[in-house]
Amino acid sequence: MMACILRAWCAHQAELCRFLRHHLSSETDADDLLQEVFLKAVRTREGFCTLNNPRAWLFQVARNALIDLLRSRHPQAPLSESFAQPPAEDTDPIDDLSACLPRVLGELSADDRLAITLCDLQGLTQQALAKRLGLSLAGAKSRVQRARARLRARLIEACQVKFDDTGRVCCYTPRTTDDEHG
Repeated sequence: MMACILRAWCAHQAELCRFLRHHLSSETDADDLLQEVFLKAVRTREGFCTLNNPRAWLFQVARNALIDLLRSRHPQAPLSESFAQPPAEDTDPIDDLSACLPRVLGELSADDRLAITLCDLQGLTQQALAKRLGLSLAGAKSRVQRARARLRARLIEACQVKFDDTGRVCCYTPRTTDDEHG
């Protein structure tokens, strides 16, 4: 049991030591963490000898010990009461946006509204839309694409929809029935 641990330790100790000393300003701290890594390997007993990649395991333990040490050194401020309370609602903004959609959809042209309603809301394929409206498939695809672009522009303008860095809806301003167009 100890032979496989000692072989792995002898093969990787110097590299582990350089890694820890590179990330810590104190050689003593690095040596202490190195000792913790060794002790953890010894405590795993036979389990260590069955590892496919002892080097990777040793480095993962060293990284975790390093992270724990660095976290313990940073002062941690207590959370304010507002963080302790769960949010009032845990809904996806895109779900809430459905309240704005019917009114904005009603402001689109009849052709745009029909394309969006049939394909996006009722699940009709663009091929079926083309057949139903007597259009080519390319014409139906183009109509749906243009309708979606106009709907998006209208939602952005009318409901002040905002997007995050990934393009997902992050927030919007709800419209009331008293709001004017735009």
